[in-house]
Amino acid sequence: MNSFIEELRWRGMLQDMTPDIEEHLTKGMASAYLGFDPTADSLHIGHLVGVMTLLHFQRAGHKPFALVGGATGMIGDPSFKSAERNLLDKTTLDHNISCIQDQLAKFLDFAGSTTNKAELVNNYDWMSEFSFLDFIRDIGKHITVNYMMSKDSVKRRLEDGNGLSFTEFTYQLIQGYDFYHLWKNENCSIQLGGSDQWGNIVTGTELIRRMGGGSAYALTVPLITKADGTKFGKTEGGSVWLDPEKTSPYAFYQFWLNVSDEDASKYIRIFTILDQSTIENLEKEHAEAPHLRTLQKEIAKQITIMVHGESDFEMAVKASDILFGKSSTEDLAALDERTFLQVFEGVPQVQIDKTEYTSLGSILDLFGEITQGVVFASKGEARKMIQGGGVSINKEKLSDPNAAINLTLLQNKYLLVQKGKKNYYIVEVK
Repeated sequence: MNSFIEELRWRGMLQDMTPDIEEHLTKGMASAYLGFDPTADSLHIGHLVGVMTLLHFQRAGHKPFALVGGATGMIGDPSFKSAERNLLDKTTLDHNISCIQDQLAKFLDFAGSTTNKAELVNNYDWMSEFSFLDFIRDIGKHITVNYMMSKDSVKRRLEDGNGLSFTEFTYQLIQGYDFYHLWKNENCSIQLGGSDQWGNIVTGTELIRRMGGGSAYALTVPLITKADGTKFGKTEGGSVWLDPEKTSPYAFYQFWLNVSDEDASKYIRIFTILDQSTIENLEKEHAEAPHLRTLQKEIAKQITIMVHGESDFEMAVKASDILFGKSSTEDLAALDERTFLQVFEGVPQVQIDKTEYTSLGSILDLFGEITQGVVFASKGEARKMIQGGGVSINKEKLSDPNAAINLTLLQNKYLLVQKGKKNYYIVEVK
């Protein structure tokens, strides 16, 4: 078996761990779990550090459990949050859990025949069996209030003056019982998580010690930050989701393509499975010609293929190349409507009626009468630029302003006009 700990260590993915975990992992296949909060029907890239941790655990020959909090999702983890989360109903949670499992299956092997195939578990399956009285009698008595109050996540909420509801206060106890349940029933001896989960995780190891008399281990990975101090995974449009309906493959690819050089060196270790020598060679290549953005391109390629697949990656590359003049009419026509509109988000648009469009006699009529004031100020300006070779439609350069309109509409409704090198316009034929 490969050393899971060493893999995390050189990748910069190791924050804290309990004593003796390395020795424990040398004794054969171990099992570990990591929890996912199903408060949305998609994971976002902030979850990817945890997903990659499970992936490396499985690649090292161990068995990963992905726990979705069908029960704890009804409460909301208060760890380092400034306010209580909205509570979700079971129907919504079940839908979210199904979507999350489909996304996890792109990283973890749930279907393999090996003994270390991944498993998805839902803590609602065992927590729903508890009555309130049973839980506080059989579980709550093992952990003192003093112990729970000592956790940094709890103290911070109390010090901030926002308070903490009893519902939220019980979260660490419920999470602790999840660990005990998996330890007792699935021989799961390790809990993984982000560094903000350390307090909740060690509550689980303590509960196992007191209730079962056995050993359990904890390991956390660092919370990812950006070099400029802004929050990782957030853009002006919000979170970067794994669901292509929430964040398109093009926008997803662009996020990684635009990370800073400093972040790229960190992210290529965390968010890809490239080996150490390959990454170090890419870093040398990048250092020799930073303007080529070798690291960013490789990160964007690797993670986009993992999340969305080869074909969506290729479309994202074509869409990116369009803005830099490296594309053809065929590349433009290959884009779906959503990607096309995202690539040219914010460019000026003009709409014309289809009957009006089909009645136009020439290219000059299009620019002179219908789109005047948007693309060109006058027919004279349009004629001059076309004759000078400075105008393209759908990536085809125009030469004759009096030529008849014989253009294929992109997605059956759009014309992409390029004026000069950098000025784009969209004509929508409705």
